[in-house]
Amino acid sequence: MFNQLTQKDIEAMEAEIEERKLVIRPKLLEAVKEARAQGDLSENFEYYAAKREKNKNESRIRFLERMIRTAEVISDTSEEDEAGMNKTVEVEFEEDGDVQKFKIVTTMRGNSLEGLVSVESPIGKALMGHKAGERVYVEVNAQYGYYLKIRSVESEESGQEDKLRSF
Repeated sequence: MFNQLTQKDIEAMEAEIEERKLVIRPKLLEAVKEARAQGDLSENFEYYAAKREKNKNESRIRFLERMIRTAEVISDTSEEDEAGMNKTVEVEFEEDGDVQKFKIVTTMRGNSLEGLVSVESPIGKALMGHKAGERVYVEVNAQYGYYLKIRSVESEESGQEDKLRSF
């Protein structure tokens, strides 16, 4: 399965890889070297901690490179007044009248606790391409779904940047 990413997501991932390779990696290698120089490695906690941090950094680099290599690049453009990538949509749940705002983002940026829903999630799929005032059906599975009413659609504010989720 390919992750759907925008060109902006890929650029952010490439910048993180560069930072990790050129800035963080040399610092971690130096920390391992210094800890190793302290002598007996069998009881050297600093050495093991430095090695663990170095390995976590290398793992994150490999993960990001794999994500870029296997990504399906999707467009982040949509009509001004329709729900789309990086748009904030205010919806009303018909079942209970609850009103919430969601920002539609790619899987890498998704964080439902912060109101960031993935374009691949049931809500994200249902909202895409719809406009304020429309009623949409969110299919959770073959047996269950619910209706939302779109109250408003807002474009992304310039300068606002969401963090990539760390795995």
